[in-house]
Amino acid sequence: MTDNTPRLDHVVLWVRDPVAAADFYEKAVGLETIRLTEFAAGEVSFPSVRVNDETILDLMPLTFAERMTMLPGAADSAGHPVNHVCLSLPRGDFDTLLSRLEERSVPVSDLSYDSFGARGKATRSFYFRDPDGNVFEARHYD
Repeated sequence: MTDNTPRLDHVVLWVRDPVAAADFYEKAVGLETIRLTEFAAGEVSFPSVRVNDETILDLMPLTFAERMTMLPGAADSAGHPVNHVCLSLPRGDFDTLLSRLEERSVPVSDLSYDSFGARGKATRSFYFRDPDGNVFEARHYD
């Protein structure tokens, strides 16, 4: 039986250098790269990183913004200020992420406690930016 519950499939992030962005997400954030070899070989238009079995982040070259013609005004959305993307992690992965970011001198916010999210109040959370300025929140509920 297929579960047709709505889910977040992917988020497209505009990035200056998809290879550098993939490296950041793999090494600093701990996400698996997808199609990076194919992208480097010119076989696909962009690489991605896997958040979980059902959700990926597409690392779209900012130079593609001008090609956004499928919806009137879509090209103007490149760089539009999305506030942030939130990653919900198990406690251990949260602590590992925080350590990896600090080891790489990636600035992080102070920890917040009991902030509201999709599953209620998160135990702890913090914010950080990727090399292209996209803002992420990391949190755990346990």
